[in-house]
Amino acid sequence: MNPDQYCVFGNPIAHSKSPLIHAAFALQTGVAMVYERRLAPLDGFALAARTFAAEGGKGANVTVPFKLDACALATQLTPRAQAAGAVNTLRFEGDTILGDNTDGAGLVADIVRNAGVAIAGKRILLLGAGGAARGVVLPLLEQGPQEVIIANRTVATAEALVAQFADALAHPDQLRAGGFTQPDGQFDIVINATSASLAGDLPPVPAGIFASHTLALDMMYGAHPTVFMAFAAQHGAQVRDGLGMLVEQAAEAFYVWRGVRPQTQDLLAQLRGGL
Repeated sequence: MNPDQYCVFGNPIAHSKSPLIHAAFALQTGVAMVYERRLAPLDGFALAARTFAAEGGKGANVTVPFKLDACALATQLTPRAQAAGAVNTLRFEGDTILGDNTDGAGLVADIVRNAGVAIAGKRILLLGAGGAARGVVLPLLEQGPQEVIIANRTVATAEALVAQFADALAHPDQLRAGGFTQPDGQFDIVINATSASLAGDLPPVPAGIFASHTLALDMMYGAHPTVFMAFAAQHGAQVRDGLGMLVEQAAEAFYVWRGVRPQTQDLLAQLRGGL
């Protein structure tokens, strides 16, 4: 019996640790599966995904810059994917393409469980309003923070995102929008959901948003701290990269595909040791 086929689509994709992570999950849960990286052309994601499904692919992860394309491709969306308007996990079943978004669940699990930082009652600053940010707004709000401020270069994009989640708020001021230079005061948690770190850039945020109690998390990860992490650490914050989020969202995606939830602690420790 041939193992089930899965993959991750992105552009670029060579750096992705997803094949390593899912191979470990498959081993741990006794599932026979093959998981590979697939580079999709910038204007050819839908065709690449359909081709993979036609070849017998059972599911796929979707990374930058295709999360909105994946949302458009899906014939059915989970409530959290619908809320995000972005998809990072696809499941192929016959003619049905299920689109899900496990980013938010992965981020929350990493902050609360792995970093040991509660989100309830906290001030949160979310940098960016693209696909990565969209996927985490609802799961963050579900944790009951005091407020979430979405800061973006184009304020109108952040405002549109706030409007999208108006029905999910505990109180009208729980979710607000602004520019990068506008956030006032210190935050308990600052999340960089922009792609600036990929280019070695820094969102132009004021240093005053960080304090010694601040957790500054960059969704990007690599062998070295990102520019954002270095900047946050320089101003007293505790810093964390996106590796934990990556592992946790992968575990959630594995659950969507296989109905079994892998353990993440040992793998995360191994990956951190190997970086």
